Amino acid sequence: MIKNLKSIYADQEAMNIAELAIEYLTGKSKTEQVKNREMIFPVDRIERFNRVIERLKQNEPIQYILGEAWFAGMKLHVDKTVLIPRPETEELVNWVINTLRSWQIPGNRNYKIIDIGTGSGCISIALRKQLPQFFETWACDINDQVLTIARKNADELHALVDFVAMDFLDAAQRRQLPQVDVIVSNPPYVPLRDKNGMKPNVVDFEPHTALFVPDNDPLIFYRAIAGFAKEKLYPGGLIFVEIHESSGKNVTELFRLEGFSVESGKDMQGKDRMLKCSYR
Repeated sequence: MIKNLKSIYADQEAMNIAELAIEYLTGKSKTEQVKNREMIFPVDRIERFNRVIERLKQNEPIQYILGEAWFAGMKLHVDKTVLIPRPETEELVNWVINTLRSWQIPGNRNYKIIDIGTGSGCISIALRKQLPQFFETWACDINDQVLTIARKNADELHALVDFVAMDFLDAAQRRQLPQVDVIVSNPPYVPLRDKNGMKPNVVDFEPHTALFVPDNDPLIFYRAIAGFAKEKLYPGGLIFVEIHESSGKNVTELFRLEGFSVESGKDMQGKDRMLKCSYR
């Protein structure tokens, strides 16, 4: 399997994918696989194994083949309607959690968090699971088809999240959302012109509505988030957003022109991949 995958993926990534596939098909963990290198499989298991290999050779992501992805220690259902959760997004969630854990217990109401463009629900569910109960969690996405997966994940992980189907770019629809203390988002941010330079396992399988923005308005979602924040963010509230590594300067300038102070955060590769914004 690894030999087949090395023509598509880097060596370590091919190894990781192979281990996931074998664990899924055999029920054996990585450690058990090492201990039992001479495992014998029934014919039906071998046929399933071969079908998985063929799908992988067609660049289909292992997460869609298995129907699951790991994020922040949680196993989530995923399908082709939702973006596969990324490690960079997990870093954004960690920044949010580390910041909010220092907040004092509120007085007359709970704090409210909203996750804009929730997809699989990875951000909102992780926040709901890891923050104190006085943080209420909301999440929105473009339609109920997308939110079906998020709701399923929240139910199975026993996370209370209020999901709303809406087009966040429509200012009229945004009015249905409550006032909030924290806005978190990993919005679409890849300019459409970058499509041809991206890997087939992303472009050919992941939902384009969750990835791409128009070349003539690549900051469209950040502008909408800033506008929403000026109307619906409580005093002292915060915005956390993931950004494209090449657009940090432009997104920072957008929020500053809208009256926010901005702090950038780096990912594990040392790239500016997230921002924290607050009113000056």
